[in-house]
Parts: sequence; C-alpha cells; structure tokens
Amino acid sequence: MKKTDEETVSARLEADVMKGLQKKQKTIPSKYFYDERGSKLFEEICRLEEYYPTRTELSILEKHIQEITDSVGKKTLLIEFGSGSSYKTRVILKHANELTGYLPVDISGDFLLAEAEKLRSEFPDLQIYPHEADYTKPFDIENYGEQKRVVYFPGSTVGNFTPDNARKFLGKTAGMLQKGDGLLIGVDAKKSSEILERAYDDAKGITAAFNKNLLRRLNQELDSTFDVEKFRHEAVYNRHEGRVEMHLVSLSDQKVGVGGSEISFKEGESIHTENSYKYDADEFAALLAGDYTLENRWTDSRNWFNIFYFSVR
Repeated sequence: MKKTDEETVSARLEADVMKGLQKKQKTIPSKYFYDERGSKLFEEICRLEEYYPTRTELSILEKHIQEITDSVGKKTLLIEFGSGSSYKTRVILKHANELTGYLPVDISGDFLLAEAEKLRSEFPDLQIYPHEADYTKPFDIENYGEQKRVVYFPGSTVGNFTPDNARKFLGKTAGMLQKGDGLLIGVDAKKSSEILERAYDDAKGITAAFNKNLLRRLNQELDSTFDVEKFRHEAVYNRHEGRVEMHLVSLSDQKVGVGGSEISFKEGESIHTENSYKYDADEFAALLAGDYTLENRWTDSRNWFNIFYFSVR
C-alpha cells in the first residue's frame, strides 16, 4: 500500500474511532477487527468446537454443491465480500470449474495478497483478482468484462449490519450488478441463548483475544494508551433485537488517550464492538424482496444456518 493510502486509512480509522467513543454507548466499527492478527484470530475462531456457523455452512455447501454451482452458473465472475482465507470458497472453486474469474475483496491487504497467491497455486487455470477494499463502500467492478456476476457473502457476516442497514447495503450491491446476476449469501438462524453465547465466548478465549486485539490495533496505529488487561470480553444474546452483542467492558474507572484526546471510562462501561443478527428464513427473504428474487435456499438438518441464492430483479 502506498504511503498516501496508509495515511488515508489511518485518518479514517481515527475519525471512526473518535466518533464512536464519544457516543453515550461507546462503539467501534467491527470492520476494524481485521488487521493481519485479527484476520488470523478469526480463522482460529472458525475452527473452534463452539463456533458452529463455519462447519455448519461448510456442511451445507458440501451436501448441496451441485445445486449451488448450478445456481452460480458457468462463465461467471464470482465476487466474494470479506474473503479472508477463502476457506469455504474453495469448495465452490473446485466444483464450479467454468468460472471466468474469482474476485476476493478484503480490507486486510497483506493477508488478502498472501491468500491469493495460495489460490493461484491451487487453481492455476482460474483468473484471480484480489481487490483490497472496504466492501461496505462503493468500488468499481466494471473492468472485468460483461459476463454474469455473482456476489458471494458467506459466514453470516451480513449479521453485523442492522436489518435496515443490511437491506440498504444489499440494495446497493444489487445496484452494482445487472438483472439476472446473483447473490449467494450465508445467514445464521435464531436459536437458544446458550448455543449462541457459547459460540461467541469460547472456553479457550480465542474470541476474547480477537475482541481485545481491536484495542491493540488502536495502540499500534493511533498511538492510543489502552491497557488491554483492564477490559474484559463479553458476549450476550439480546433476544428482543435478535442479535448477539460483543462488548469490551472496562474493569475500572480509567482514562485512555486516543488520537490526541482523552476518553474516560467508568467501571462497567463498555465499548460495543459487534452485533451479529440472526434471522428466520422467511424473515431474511422478506428483507431483500425489494431488490432480489429468492431462487433457492439450502439448510442443515437442525435449521441452524441457511444459504440463499437470490437473483437481481
């Protein structure tokens, strides 16, 4: 990344963090979890026993891969939002062997490029176009030809948006595409508080380390003065809102320097770092009805997770 790009990213990070920490309920956008260390920690989370979404989604992919690749189609450019290690995407790439290309989009540039090189070794006949970007912001995909395009958004990451913002974001995504293009998306379903809270607060403390790494990143990139050990990880299921909330809770009254300002915390006060909304199948389909037509849905035997394929209206 060029120095000017780094300066722009740093300025945006500082602006977003300062805006969030000055709210009554302090917040930091969850997209900032994913520096290089955060991305690696999330890959560890995905392998945890308690974290069912990854293996459940993967089992659905493997069981229904022929139907899923038939929906994606041939001569298609597959565009993945928040690609990470492209772990689940490999299942699709192995079976959808007539794709014209794969465009992984991720905010963590170094991690993205390293994974793209691995994919080129595994799939030498596939055109791979790694694109470093914040996929929540508009970016250009016009330079990749006129073929069919399918956006792949796995892992229930859409749950990080409020329902209204998810509808708006996926509406803007439809605006990047053409009629008949597709959206292949993973969505976590509602279930018991016990199962959900264990998934976001594992016994090994990997999710806690992932959450706290956000403070380490601010110390490194903004010269902040967070004492990471003075905050504890908390994950609770807010049944009324239908979401798991992650927080970093201050263990004492303290003051922290951030971006040249001083932020005060009272004991028990939290930084709200992530939401993960859960949806019943009909509820999610209705959310997208204005911009998309539901073509297919695949689920597991417990109905814990859904993969949807929508076409753009």
